[in-house]
Amino acid sequence: MANILIAEDEERISRFIQKGLRASGFTTTVVEDGVTALDYAATGEFDLLILDVGLPGMDGFKVLSVLRSMGSTMPVIMCTARDSVEDTVQGLDKGADDYLAKPFRFQELLARVKARLRNATPAVAEEELRYGTLSLDIGKRCAVLATESGAEEYVELSAREFSIATVFLENAGQVLTRDQLLTKVWGYDFDGASNVVDVYVRYLRNKLGPERFVTVRGVGYRLAEV
Repeated sequence: MANILIAEDEERISRFIQKGLRASGFTTTVVEDGVTALDYAATGEFDLLILDVGLPGMDGFKVLSVLRSMGSTMPVIMCTARDSVEDTVQGLDKGADDYLAKPFRFQELLARVKARLRNATPAVAEEELRYGTLSLDIGKRCAVLATESGAEEYVELSAREFSIATVFLENAGQVLTRDQLLTKVWGYDFDGASNVVDVYVRYLRNKLGPERFVTVRGVGYRLAEV
């Protein structure tokens, strides 16, 4: 049965949704803020997202916008106390598959969940990205290093490491600025003094080899062919 992510900060409502979905045979996970919702949704481990608009940290509209910019086609049903036409249009424009105004009956939500799962089609994506001796297995979500002997070494990456490695391979040989990497991988603005990109590049260097990720002083990084 489908695995559903519920992003809702009101415990009474999240428990109501979770109880009903579990009774209907679904597997559920609840998160209570926008940043966590985006991190979980970006893993690709969920079949559908029930997304509240008024989340702390990052609102549902922003979560949805970033998720779609990352290429996710996971069905998203937005739930909100806002029932204006403008809010509905905004949600759908940002990529929502459906929109429910609170309060709603569980049977109505359940019907929409089933409909969206029934209509969902898997995203067509490349099975592998390759540059030099480095490749990414999209299905297994891991890195593969080709050795001199012709063997392959599989390297496990975290969801965030895999995302940033994907950006590098999709732009192989090109210089990527820190701001570009922040936008493509995290999708929202960090403090200008943040060194989060440098931290994750260091993680990738440790796992995949320091020679692959070349520092371009004053600009950012470039993936080198090794």
